[in-house]
Amino acid sequence: MSRRLHWLSVGAMALGACSLSTVALAQNPYKIVDHWKIGGEGGWDYLKVDSAAHLLYITHGPAVEVVSTETGKVIHTITGLKGTHGVAFDANGKYGYISDGGANEVVVFDRHSFEKVAEIPAGTNPDGITYDPSTNTVWAFNGRSRNATVIDVASQKVIGTVALPGKPEFPQADGKGNVYDNIEDKNEVVRIDAKTLKVTAEWPLAGCDSPSGMAIDIEHHRLFSVCDGKKMAVVDTESGKVLATPAIGDGPDAASYDPTLELAFSSNGDGTLTVVDAKGDSYGVLQTLPTQHGARTMTYDPIAKRAYLVTAEFGPMPAAVPGQTGHRRPPVIPGSFTVIVVGRE
Repeated sequence: MSRRLHWLSVGAMALGACSLSTVALAQNPYKIVDHWKIGGEGGWDYLKVDSAAHLLYITHGPAVEVVSTETGKVIHTITGLKGTHGVAFDANGKYGYISDGGANEVVVFDRHSFEKVAEIPAGTNPDGITYDPSTNTVWAFNGRSRNATVIDVASQKVIGTVALPGKPEFPQADGKGNVYDNIEDKNEVVRIDAKTLKVTAEWPLAGCDSPSGMAIDIEHHRLFSVCDGKKMAVVDTESGKVLATPAIGDGPDAASYDPTLELAFSSNGDGTLTVVDAKGDSYGVLQTLPTQHGARTMTYDPIAKRAYLVTAEFGPMPAAVPGQTGHRRPPVIPGSFTVIVVGRE
């Protein structure tokens, strides 16, 4: 795999008027620093890093693999699941929450023993999941029933269901009483009041189709939604206005944000990681790093300054079946599932 770096210095750099994030990346751009072979079979979805515990949680078919970010080794596998999508954490380091789309439930586990402690019914196919610290609740966004299940962390009980205007994708909470979510089939973002459990705004994402992954810059009131058509929509969370649509790679599914470097990231299925300058108003692309085909989901550790992406090797695309609809996918080669570690060292 080529590790050649593609990164762009804006014209202002030559004049000495570049942003701090541009300077930081120019001095130390991102690169692939390691590959961790996880193996196993089947598909995967989102990842979640626990920076303090040095652990990476990977949803992998009917299981969640817990990987040490210090050794790259699997230290535990949470099994007995059906079709995992995402992981969220509570605020005090005690519990984790898995959206098990195949079982239509959220599975609660102990973050020290990794044992399951509760199975909470959700809507149909819970997918994106997030924790809101302002209300101490977990939000599971149900792709097929088009609603969100809200769980009280203190009681581990469902306290409400929020109807949504379309198919939800990845959510984010600002910790100030608002939860945001991409609505994939309507090309928009919704804002939800975390206390009243009501949708308070629907914002169209002009020029951004099928938004999936989302990251948030809480301090500067920005959302970063990655979309088909090789675009990232930068949205003002106060006005709902799309401020910019920087170019990213093809087939994105996850976004992340580094609040100290003020960088936004998009992991793309075409085998690239896009790094966007989120300082100021230009939102220029600073770097396009080749990764590996299919590496379209990721998580980012803002403490270690590392991104973790996952993909595998694929077999030939199956032949089309007359009358069959939906996307065809090539088979995953067993044992090839891998974590790609991207850093600045």
